[in-house]
Amino acid sequence: MGQQEKVATSLAGAVGEEISASLAPVDAELERRYPGDPGTRQPVHTVYVPGDVFAADTIRSWGDRALAALDEHAPDAASFAAVLGLADDLAEPVYSRVRAKLEREPVEDLRVDFEDGYGNRSDAEEDQAAARAARLVAEAYDRGTAAPYMGIRMKCMEAQVRDRGIRTLDVFLSGLTEAGGLPDGLVLTLPKVTYPEQVTAMVRLLEAFEEARGLEPGRIGFEIQIETSQSILAADGTAAVARMIQAAEGRATGLHYGTFDYSACLGVSAAHQASDHPAADHAKAVMQVAAAGTGVRVSDGSTNVLPVGSTEKVHDAWRLHYGLTRRALSRAYYQGWDMHPGHIPTRYAAVFAFYREGFEQAAARLARYASRTGGDVMDEPATAKALSGYLLRGLDCGALDIGEVARLTGLTRADLEAFASPRRGDLTASAQ
Repeated sequence: MGQQEKVATSLAGAVGEEISASLAPVDAELERRYPGDPGTRQPVHTVYVPGDVFAADTIRSWGDRALAALDEHAPDAASFAAVLGLADDLAEPVYSRVRAKLEREPVEDLRVDFEDGYGNRSDAEEDQAAARAARLVAEAYDRGTAAPYMGIRMKCMEAQVRDRGIRTLDVFLSGLTEAGGLPDGLVLTLPKVTYPEQVTAMVRLLEAFEEARGLEPGRIGFEIQIETSQSILAADGTAAVARMIQAAEGRATGLHYGTFDYSACLGVSAAHQASDHPAADHAKAVMQVAAAGTGVRVSDGSTNVLPVGSTEKVHDAWRLHYGLTRRALSRAYYQGWDMHPGHIPTRYAAVFAFYREGFEQAAARLARYASRTGGDVMDEPATAKALSGYLLRGLDCGALDIGEVARLTGLTRADLEAFASPRRGDLTASAQ
């Protein structure tokens, strides 16, 4: 091995011990505030269905309507690829996977809406709708027909609708509990959050429900919907959204951008309210930085241009939705809202194309990193984490198959998960 080097030091061991002791509170704070990504599946979209429209067959109906739209407006891979501008080598794999997805799992995340999509009804009517939603969600999980994630969007914590929102949440959660318990895929959305104190109020509300029902503390999480300017920049100039994450006390699972409420709040005219407006880009960039490392996921908003009418109009709407989805994916917004069954073919087309077109390069880079062999790119542990996360997201949504990933990487899913969610110590050791 060559000549052994003489190792000299000057610092007493006590110096390092004192520094470690002084930084112990910081270490604990870092671990508490920034635990990293939870490593669980993130849905590629959220479908919103008004509380009075939601039915036992809603998920299957969305899939069937999406398939019918393909049959009418893009009946084969070539025609669909021509509309969206897909490369020839992607046309068939994407189209066949989109159809298979619509048949197997058309909706990944469904929210029964009791806010804007539902409006203001009598208390008796909303009570019945919330109880019905709980029964239908519980039955869907029992039958195996549920989406991977399901829940409700309640009314917000503003004074005018606060009591109604609290009661609807109570009716829904109580109904689920009495029907057999809260499902693992339960997701709740708190809209129009303006102050961190409203997030704290949601935490207290969920604590009270858990105590009343004998549930494990912290069992119920929720998403925070960002729809007001004050949620991005508070009156004192601070980033309110970062304080909201902390106010959630570990219960926040996501930040969802509300395209139209947020745009209107800033005075953006209706014709220019879109997820690619500069105001939207700013808001989502702040959300993204605030959420980074916290385990809270960021979701893009939606488009209100529906793929309905003539084939020409449907194709125009598809191109718009596909482009917005691809734009969001390139900016690491891996989830968005879909408001119409006609949106989900292009949602999945954009997602599948995104993962398939970069699959071979990502797999090759990760394989070289894992085997410590050279290549034309020198990747670091953080990049290996991103590469494995990319492949896992592709697997979760159905864009990729574990067989083809294993063939090109030589890695199992467990290997990918280890790279995607390494302990900090492992990252440090790997970098040395």
